[in-house]
Amino acid sequence: MPVLVFGSINLDLTVRVPRLPGPGETALGAGGLGTAAGGKGANQALAAGRAGGGQVRLVGCVGRDGFAGPALALLDAEGVDISRVRRTAAPTGVALIAVSDAGENQIAVASGANADLRADAVPEDWLTPDTVLSLTLEAPPAEVLALARRAGPLGCRIVLNAAPALPVPGELLDLLAVLIVNRHEAPVVAAEAGLGNLAPADAARALSRGRAAAVIVTLGAEGALAFRGAEAWRVPALKLDRVVDTTGAGDAFAGALAAALELGMGWTDALARASAAGGLACTKQGAQPALPRAQEIDAALARLGPVVRIDAN
Repeated sequence: MPVLVFGSINLDLTVRVPRLPGPGETALGAGGLGTAAGGKGANQALAAGRAGGGQVRLVGCVGRDGFAGPALALLDAEGVDISRVRRTAAPTGVALIAVSDAGENQIAVASGANADLRADAVPEDWLTPDTVLSLTLEAPPAEVLALARRAGPLGCRIVLNAAPALPVPGELLDLLAVLIVNRHEAPVVAAEAGLGNLAPADAARALSRGRAAAVIVTLGAEGALAFRGAEAWRVPALKLDRVVDTTGAGDAFAGALAAALELGMGWTDALARASAAGGLACTKQGAQPALPRAQEIDAALARLGPVVRIDAN
């Protein structure tokens, strides 16, 4: 049962700063410029492969420039199927990332070749009831919807990480098995769905009502909340001695969740593994280099704490 990721591929350019700059402010970085493979699609594909060890396929686009090779290197080395990654005339996507001493980040993305990604790049025989299809909004939103329209009727379980925070059409929400949002994205998606201006937890709860999709809102050091129908769960965060870099945490969470679902794990086990993976990703520098492996996640689960049922209201 494969995990299929349709999404962005970037090269991340990172500078560490004492604190994140405000509007119009320059922050002087310490040390040199860091480069690492990234992009939400690529990160989640690698995260799923490391967390589950099953077959993972990535459909995306890169340029014909010097950034393409480094952006694909780890994926290729670790067995992610990149046979459907297309090279286009546009430059490879680039993320410009500032990381503070507290581990917080500020990211600007030049989409480049990612804007050339098209839903028809996914072969029909890759869309089956055994497929967990992982989507993000760093891919062109119209193409994300077009692929979901194909995949839903064919029985794929569709997981959308609604990042960056953009409107999500109601039609797309209705096709999902799982929606993942963070504390910033949840209110945006809820507001665009006509649910009003809500706090993150209330937004996730409202988005889940009347839909088949489970909705997960990640809350950083506070863990996560998950809502599905009349049920709800509180997911603990991994306790960390030090946060180094939060850049890949959300992708680690989403990729590990997709891997757990692909492996047929129960819902609370999948939530726990996702939370452990997201926490571990904060303990190292960079996005893809920090993504944890299955053995690390297994070890971290012993100190995570239980996923607890709570009142859905």
